[in-house]
Amino acid sequence: MSDGGASHDRARNERIEHRVQQACTAAGTLVEYWGFKSILGRIWTLLALRAHPLSQTEIADALGVSKSLVSSTITELEGYGVVRTVGEGRNAPYEAVMDVWPAITDILRSREWMLLESTRLSLDQAVEEAHAGGPGLYDRGRMELVRQMIESIQRLLGILIALRLPGTAKGVTEWITMATALIDSLRTED
Repeated sequence: MSDGGASHDRARNERIEHRVQQACTAAGTLVEYWGFKSILGRIWTLLALRAHPLSQTEIADALGVSKSLVSSTITELEGYGVVRTVGEGRNAPYEAVMDVWPAITDILRSREWMLLESTRLSLDQAVEEAHAGGPGLYDRGRMELVRQMIESIQRLLGILIALRLPGTAKGVTEWITMATALIDSLRTED
């Protein structure tokens, strides 16, 4: 009877491992969509889901990748502040930092904000040129409208960057509930 229980536990562990691998792959696809290497999402997700920290060798074995890829990726994840070592020494294991909001806002500030700002500055120059000349090929009213749209998106992004989300899942859930209620109340005031 105990062999049947061990077999059942083994099968259950294999199913869980398969699902975790799927989650790691999905997270990799998600971060790749946002312009990052898939392996960043795969490693962070593996570390986030594990009950205990993992060494680079264990990470490589779990994901079926090279140790050198894990090493360079861990360095990058540490740079973003989303992974940290636990303990000391060359082979110290790693764990995921669960509060990823500071990393997300840093990326939004350095990447998306700068892209919007570049677009806004270009539109400013185009509007200025359009106002200096007479009637032309481009509609000045539409140029102003597009510039205002970019400025509105920048304000919204600025609010998002300035937010400080709670570091716990419960806190994030409560924050989302409050934000949703606020948005719903603003919709009904129109």
